[in-house]
Amino acid sequence: MKFICRKPGEKSIEIIKRDQKVISQSLTREYSFVFKMAKGCHVWDVDNRKYLDFGAGVAVVNIGHNNPVIKKAMLKQIKYGVHCGFSDFYAEVPVRFSEYLVSFMPNKELNNVFLSNSGTEAIEAGLKLAKWHTSKKYVIAFENSFHGRTMGSLSLTKSKPVQRERFGPFLPVRHVPYPYYYRMKMDKEECSNYCLDELEKEIKKLKDDLAGLFIEPIQGEGGYVVPPKSFVKGVRKLCNEHNVLLCDDEVQAGCYRTGKFLGIENFDVKPDVVCLSKSIGGGIPIGVTIANKSLMDWPAGSHANTMGGNLLACATGIESLRYMKEKRLGENAIRVGKHMLKRLNEIKDKFEIIGDVRGIGLMIGIEIVKDKKNRLANAEDRSKILCNASEKGLILLPAGKSVIRICPPLTLNKGQADLGIDILEDAIKDAKEVA
Repeated sequence: MKFICRKPGEKSIEIIKRDQKVISQSLTREYSFVFKMAKGCHVWDVDNRKYLDFGAGVAVVNIGHNNPVIKKAMLKQIKYGVHCGFSDFYAEVPVRFSEYLVSFMPNKELNNVFLSNSGTEAIEAGLKLAKWHTSKKYVIAFENSFHGRTMGSLSLTKSKPVQRERFGPFLPVRHVPYPYYYRMKMDKEECSNYCLDELEKEIKKLKDDLAGLFIEPIQGEGGYVVPPKSFVKGVRKLCNEHNVLLCDDEVQAGCYRTGKFLGIENFDVKPDVVCLSKSIGGGIPIGVTIANKSLMDWPAGSHANTMGGNLLACATGIESLRYMKEKRLGENAIRVGKHMLKRLNEIKDKFEIIGDVRGIGLMIGIEIVKDKKNRLANAEDRSKILCNASEKGLILLPAGKSVIRICPPLTLNKGQADLGIDILEDAIKDAKEVA
C-alpha cells in the first residue's frame, strides 16, 4: 500500500485501504490524511493528530470549520424541510438568500440570481447565459486558468494537461495569455501590455461572434497568480469596446478572501456576470451566478436544475454571509494577510528555492523553484515541503506547477499565522539547506 508523505496511523490506514477499493481514484489526494473532525482553524485526523489548517477545505470554510452559526441554521431549517424542488415551485428561503447576496455586490446592476450546487455549475450557467443572451458562439478564457471540470467549464479550463486529456472535443473557446509575469520573465507593465495586445488580436479575429470573456481576478488552481491592475482594467476596456460580456469567476477569490467581497474589486473593475461558490454556503454545497435582470432574459426551461435553491444551502448561505460581514472577515484577511506576506518575503530571502511570494489578503502563493536565477519549476521540493509541514502539524495545498497556496480560514489570527509560518520555515529547512 502506497502512502503519501509519512505512514499514517492505524485507523487512517484501514480507511485508506477501504477508500482505494470503492472510491474512484481520479481524486487528487495530497496527504494520507483521514479527516475526523474540525473546529475553527484546526482539523484532526482519525488517529487524533491535530493540524493547523492553511487550506480551509480548498478555500471553502472562510468562516472557520464547524462554525456554530452554520449548525444553528441547519437545525432550524431541517424542522421545515431540506428540499423543495425550487426549479418547479416557489420558496422564500432561496429568495431571501438571493436578496441578501445581491446587497454585497459592488455593482448594483448585478441584481438577478441563478442558484446551483457548485463552482463548475455556476460557471456553466454563466457560459450558457452569455451564449443565450448574445446569440454568439465563441468565448475567450486564459492560459493557466481553472474554471471547473464539467464539459462547459472544462472547455474554459487550461491549467493542467491531465484535467483535459481525452475529454475533447471541447466547446468553441479561445485561450490567450494571462500575465504570469514571474514565469514569463517580464516586468508587470510589459507583461500586461503584451497580454492585452494578444487578447485584442483574438477579439478582432472572432469579430462579431464572441459572446463573453471569462477571467479569474486571481488565478487559483493555476498558481495564485496576481495580475497587474492595468491588465484587469484593460480587459474591461476591451470588453466595453467590442461589446463582450465580462464574466468574473469568483469561486475561489470571492467572499472576502482577498479582503474585498469580490476579488475583482481590488482592480476597480465591475463585471457583467459573477460566479460564486465554495465558501458562500459555509461548507454546504451551493453555486451562484449573478447578472443584471436584463441580461438574464432567457425563457422558462432554457436552464434549470433539480437541486439548485436547496433550502439547507440557502439557509446556511444567509448565515455565512452575515457572519463574514458582521465579523469583518475581509478586514481581518487584509490585516493578517499583510503580516504573512511580510514574514514570507523575509523567509524568501533566506532560501534559494523560494522564487516568488505573492498574494492579496489571505490568498497567498509561494513559488518553489530550482534556483532564483533560472526560475525552473520545482515540484519535487514543493512536495517535500508539503509533506514536512504536514508531519509538523500544518496542512498546506499545492497549486500550479510548483506553488504552495496559503488559503486559511479568514478567522485566522496573527498568532496562528505566525505558528504556521514557523512550521513552514522549518519544513523548507528540512527540504533544502539555507541559501
